Amino acid sequence: MPGLPPVVAPPAELVDAPLTASDAGTPVGAVLQQVLDERLRHCRAVDPVFAQELADRLAALVGRGGKRLRAAFAHCGWRAAGGSGDATAVLRTGAALELLQACALVHDDVMDGSVRRRGAPALHVELARAHQAAGMHGGAEAFGTSAAVLAGDLALAWADDLLTETALGTPHGRCLHEEWRAMRTEMVAGQYRDLRAEATRSSSADEALAVATLKSALYTVARPLALGASLAGADASVLDTLRAAGRCAGLAFQLRDDLLGAFGDPERTGKPADDDLRSRKLTYLLSVALQLSDAADDRQAAAGLAPDAHPRSGHAVRRARAALERTGARDLVEAKIEELTDLSLGHFERTGAHPAVRQEFASLVHRATGVAPRRAEEVA
Repeated sequence: MPGLPPVVAPPAELVDAPLTASDAGTPVGAVLQQVLDERLRHCRAVDPVFAQELADRLAALVGRGGKRLRAAFAHCGWRAAGGSGDATAVLRTGAALELLQACALVHDDVMDGSVRRRGAPALHVELARAHQAAGMHGGAEAFGTSAAVLAGDLALAWADDLLTETALGTPHGRCLHEEWRAMRTEMVAGQYRDLRAEATRSSSADEALAVATLKSALYTVARPLALGASLAGADASVLDTLRAAGRCAGLAFQLRDDLLGAFGDPERTGKPADDDLRSRKLTYLLSVALQLSDAADDRQAAAGLAPDAHPRSGHAVRRARAALERTGARDLVEAKIEELTDLSLGHFERTGAHPAVRQEFASLVHRATGVAPRRAEEVA
């Protein structure tokens, strides 16, 4: 249509200076902001009401950031596979991962009924409040939920656009897109298994690990590593080794997130610390606690962790938290995180990556899992 700005974002400035994975967050943020500015200009040209009330709010959520872990792991995978020089493509891939993460967060908050995200009201809550403030007709909660689903869809569209543009501009675009396509399907499969586990009130450790693998391990670490390595033309052996390293690190990351969901400080995590316990969300932590309470014939702990017909009260949440401690589940999961972290570092070492890159990976895994990094000489 005449008068509309181009949909394709302008190319990011070339980044030729060497970057470590930990340093990559700042230039990824700059690329991401450039992409968001372009997308928002297009949204305003399409419809100013939609742009102001939905697209701007989505962009604000993305702009509030996070750890940028997926982008950093993509950069680390690129370096592990020998990537050097112009990092534009890997930075744009990292920005696409951040947009996909925004989609996942918005939809996940809707499905879980979470009220806060990144230190602010969750998007569906913010949109419901806007409905009320404007005196609109109908239910504010239903409006907020529906609008947030659309916002998540918009984030996914932006992510796909950016990844496609990047793939078209690199000789390794087909491999890049194959990793991206697999990751999107795995993410949705993980979300569904999560929903299903809650609906069936499952307590299975195997199911908890299946959800954690699909929803987090592959999506957070394994696929980002492979996406970055694809841009460097990595062969199948290196890609497989990176995926193995990422699967272990990603599982450790999810287990840490489970612990934070039960024991974390909301001031530090930016989200409530009792949502998982209030809804009795299936986690490996919960399944282990149930197994331990059964083995010890600890009926008090089992009762505190049993399914409830309704969301739990504050008292019931405190009982569940105490049961996780008393059964030893918390300590066991901490040990599992350390074991998975060591396995991940061992897999990564087999890529043959330069010692400095291995140290970068160890540092990223530390950020993700909370496990103290080994000394540089141990990693090297």
